[in-house]
Amino acid sequence: MTRSAESARKLLADALGPGSARPLSRVPQWPSQVADDHSPVEFSVALAKNEPPAVRMIVESLAERPGTRANLTAALDALDRIGAEHPLHLARLEQVRDLFLPSDPQGEFAFWYSLIVNADAAPGIKVYLNPDVRGRDNATPLVREALTRFGLGAAYPAVAAHALRREGLDRFSFFALDLVDEAHARVKTYVSHEDSVVDDVVMAASATPGTDTGLLAEVVELACGGTGPFTRRPMMSSYTFLPGDHDRPSGYSLYIPVRDYVPDDLEACERVLAIMNRCGLDTKPFVLALTSIIQRPLADGVGLIAHVSLRLGRPRPGVTVYLSSEAYDVTPPRTTALSG
Repeated sequence: MTRSAESARKLLADALGPGSARPLSRVPQWPSQVADDHSPVEFSVALAKNEPPAVRMIVESLAERPGTRANLTAALDALDRIGAEHPLHLARLEQVRDLFLPSDPQGEFAFWYSLIVNADAAPGIKVYLNPDVRGRDNATPLVREALTRFGLGAAYPAVAAHALRREGLDRFSFFALDLVDEAHARVKTYVSHEDSVVDDVVMAASATPGTDTGLLAEVVELACGGTGPFTRRPMMSSYTFLPGDHDRPSGYSLYIPVRDYVPDDLEACERVLAIMNRCGLDTKPFVLALTSIIQRPLADGVGLIAHVSLRLGRPRPGVTVYLSSEAYDVTPPRTTALSG
């Protein structure tokens, strides 16, 4: 194992907490929403032109006796372990701690990690917080207050006008912070779009100046085989706010749950490769990442390739592909699942 791989393995173990000691031969103790089979880890590879690929891991810390409150405690304990090895900047997290980290968290999770690793740089650490942590009815005011505390209150009307147009169908689903120095830290808001069509996500993307909405529409159609409505897992918009932003986000990403709109992973792979070719990206890093994780024929299941995202605007336009570890289970191909 190379030094960078060993460092990434230790970082993952630190973030998982006590849950990392549980054998994969046993059923999951906690229904983690990170992956379809309740694995508390999802991998991804982020690609951009003229940049080396980055490997990312979304992680839910698990307590010895998992529960929403216990897992939150385990995640906060992990900050100390990670901080002992890597520099963390926690000032921004402290600014919204009273909003997103209550003593009695509600919802499916309270705190996830995003760990970004590559061979030539220190790892990036990001945290995902849950707008539903005080109940779904409080999600929108919670996010609005958080944006205000970061000097982004003037951006909320643009997000609402473009992404929260359909009452009951568009809602805030994540709030994310980089734990890096202030000069480089991003704030990100995520909005889920239930039963959307392409025009809905094009409208959402228009909140960010200069986005290529034509490319966005093409990528959605390549990924899903049509223009909607998308009635299975929802499309998800993400807005990236960089230092210096006030009334508009600098970047926009669309997360497409490709696994819900294909019969199997063979079709998902073909669609992802088509998207990369359309975006002018080298497909080799994705193929290598897929090869490193796959343990079955692609046509024998669906969900190994879970999401594909298109990043537009600043800071790093490109494509990210999300891969399930399938540590506990494989979802049958859609035709088999439907016939069953």
